[in-house]
Amino acid sequence: MGISRDSRHKRSETGAKRSYYRKKRAFEKGRQPANTRIGAKRIHLVRTRGGNRKFRGLRLEAGNFSWGSEGISRKTRVIVVAFHPSNNELVRTNTLTKSAVVQIDAAPFRTWYEAHYGTALGRRRQQKEQQADAEKKVSKSVQHKHEERVKQMGKVEAALERQFEAGRLYAVVSSRPGQSGRCDGYVLEGEELAFYQRQIRK
Repeated sequence: MGISRDSRHKRSETGAKRSYYRKKRAFEKGRQPANTRIGAKRIHLVRTRGGNRKFRGLRLEAGNFSWGSEGISRKTRVIVVAFHPSNNELVRTNTLTKSAVVQIDAAPFRTWYEAHYGTALGRRRQQKEQQADAEKKVSKSVQHKHEERVKQMGKVEAALERQFEAGRLYAVVSSRPGQSGRCDGYVLEGEELAFYQRQIRK
């Protein structure tokens, strides 16, 4: 028996077995899962019903991730799958699916933050001192602009700052790599980050 996407073979909510009124149909067929892994980008095109196309991501190494509280998104490298809510096997095999919790490279976000706010983020003390020495001189108006931005928005929560020090951020994949050929998502923060960190520790 092939992979089927019909619901006629399922029992009803009360447990009664449904009566068959027809045989299987071609439009109820399913395909093999993509099992997208981390690696050099490899995407296959699949012709689907109506001449439409799916982009079957077999290997992906980077994606577009957004940092919600700052309202920006950057293309960054996906390093490893850290947690999966449905199956630990997908963590072991580094399989990318929707809702997988991954670790991504923090460098593009740090670069943006330091340019936008004019302050170092997640750099250890010695590095901070070295950077302060080598810092470019900026005009008074730019300095004032940076100070205003820091006052209004520039606070980064402690859990996120620790991740910036390690150079890796936790993020959730919100696209469907096996259907769209893209690995996009958002950086975890706040209560959601705390929840997933508890799950990972378990």
